[in-house]
Amino acid sequence: MSLAVVLVFLALALIGMPLAFALGIASLGGLHLAGVDFTILPQRMLHAVDNFPLMAIPLFMLAGELMVKAGIVRRLVDFADSLVGHVHGGLAHITIVSGTLFGAVSGAAVASASALGSTLVPALRKSYPVDYSSAVVAAAANLGPIIPPSNAMIVYALMAGASVSVGDLFMAGVVPGLILAAGFMVLASVQARRRGYPLSGRAFSLRRLARETRRALVILLMPVVVVGGIVGGVFTATEGAAIAVVYALFIGFAVTRSLTLADLPDALFRAAVTSAMVAALIAFAATVTFVFTIDLLPLRLSGSLQALTADPAVFILIVMVLLIVVGMFIESNAAYIMLVPLLAPIALSYGIDPLVFGFLFVLNLVAGMMTPPVGVLLFVMCGVSKISLGALVRHAWPFVVLQYAVLLLCLAVPALITWLPNALR
Repeated sequence: MSLAVVLVFLALALIGMPLAFALGIASLGGLHLAGVDFTILPQRMLHAVDNFPLMAIPLFMLAGELMVKAGIVRRLVDFADSLVGHVHGGLAHITIVSGTLFGAVSGAAVASASALGSTLVPALRKSYPVDYSSAVVAAAANLGPIIPPSNAMIVYALMAGASVSVGDLFMAGVVPGLILAAGFMVLASVQARRRGYPLSGRAFSLRRLARETRRALVILLMPVVVVGGIVGGVFTATEGAAIAVVYALFIGFAVTRSLTLADLPDALFRAAVTSAMVAALIAFAATVTFVFTIDLLPLRLSGSLQALTADPAVFILIVMVLLIVVGMFIESNAAYIMLVPLLAPIALSYGIDPLVFGFLFVLNLVAGMMTPPVGVLLFVMCGVSKISLGALVRHAWPFVVLQYAVLLLCLAVPALITWLPNALR
């Protein structure tokens, strides 16, 4: 029965049906084969989305939309330019630093890609080929789900249950996220020197750095307030997301003064549409998970894996390889919702730290957002820059390889993941 559900889902997804509806139809087939009354379907769907922590996702998305309309991207870019714009590959460095900072505001890769792409690609293409410029923006945007706050980590924590907290996952992403950002910058410097890209930034000036830091300070404090409050136990992730919305409104109306009342309906609409897509995935995937449960798939899968290997390291390697393949073909939110309830309990049975497993799971699927054929960031940047997928992939693959290299580094040195969360407890 579980195999039939998976095959139906894959067949529908491959012909282009939206993943949420493909999951729903596949679950209907599974319930029919199991002889279960279809009235269980709306009950399971409502139960899946009737969840207070899930409210953090639309609120963080709304905060990101408001920050874009408030003109914070321009201030972050100016700050990054004053910091790293003078070195080889300076424009690429500005993009990567801006992606790191905007990721600490939006928590979503697609929002970061849209905001950074529309702002930076016109400037980047004056010095770099447009396909390389788009690859740099995609890589910088992909830091969004790793640098806290992260919508992907919220979804993972929701699917994993009480085994891991959102705050711990947020902090787990800080050190690897900064390592990845530094790696992107080193790669950009090497590529700029080898390809003879011109120096494009102004000379470094402490006075200019101080001025841009002062202009961007209130924006830079936002993740400190929001993430710090969540990790410190002052408020929950959902409450922190609501505070982020209020903070974004304050910045837009009182600091940058670029946000108007006329901007609010569009920001609310865009956040609602994106949130509805995630909620639909969660609702329909919950019915698939229910079918898997009544088919005893988690128990049978656990038994098969433990019969295959008793070594936790081998189990993690198997899961990581599986996720690389899954990330190439399935949208990341659907993958979290379908696979976390199956694999997270098995990881616990192997004695694997749930925080380490959770972060590796997220990092792997985040890298998948840049891998063809279904890398969502690739399609976003192709749309922004009006280039072909093949041209973009040729320049994007070194950044993808670097993300998987950081994944292997975290797998080999779990302290990179656990050190900061443990230090803050």
